[in-house]
Amino acid sequence: MKKIGVADTTFARVDLARYAIRALGASGTGFKVVRRTVPGIKDLPVACRRLFAEDGVDLCLALGMPGRAEYDRTCAHEASLGLLYAGVLEAKPIVECFVFEGEAESPKELERLARRRAEEHALNAFHLLFRPEALARRAGQGLRQGFRDAGPLRPSR
Repeated sequence: MKKIGVADTTFARVDLARYAIRALGASGTGFKVVRRTVPGIKDLPVACRRLFAEDGVDLCLALGMPGRAEYDRTCAHEASLGLLYAGVLEAKPIVECFVFEGEAESPKELERLARRRAEEHALNAFHLLFRPEALARRAGQGLRQGFRDAGPLRPSR
């Protein structure tokens, strides 16, 4: 049985893991979810490493919600680099799902965006483990997690 690690933060204003875990459960079976919650976004790389090393997960989904300040964007970038490094060290995928507070105008819109992005990234994680051919079929389609898809570019004649 496969294991999917879900790492999230208390700093987030939306329980992203709840939506991701629900989407994973609706997508199929044959896996167990192991969740680790940490205080902030810069703690996510270590949480993922621990999920790999201590819990034996096959893939991690890292969920974070940086604030609006420039400092928060810097912290998100640092966390992203740490997640990339952790994934390379483990030779296992870490699906990063960050929702920036400045991406939406209203709290209602931000919650909707966060929910949708967490669900769509969870489905991507499921496909990485169980249906990689489904991702290959969707290559070049301009898919956007949380927003309307951009669609593929049409070749000019």
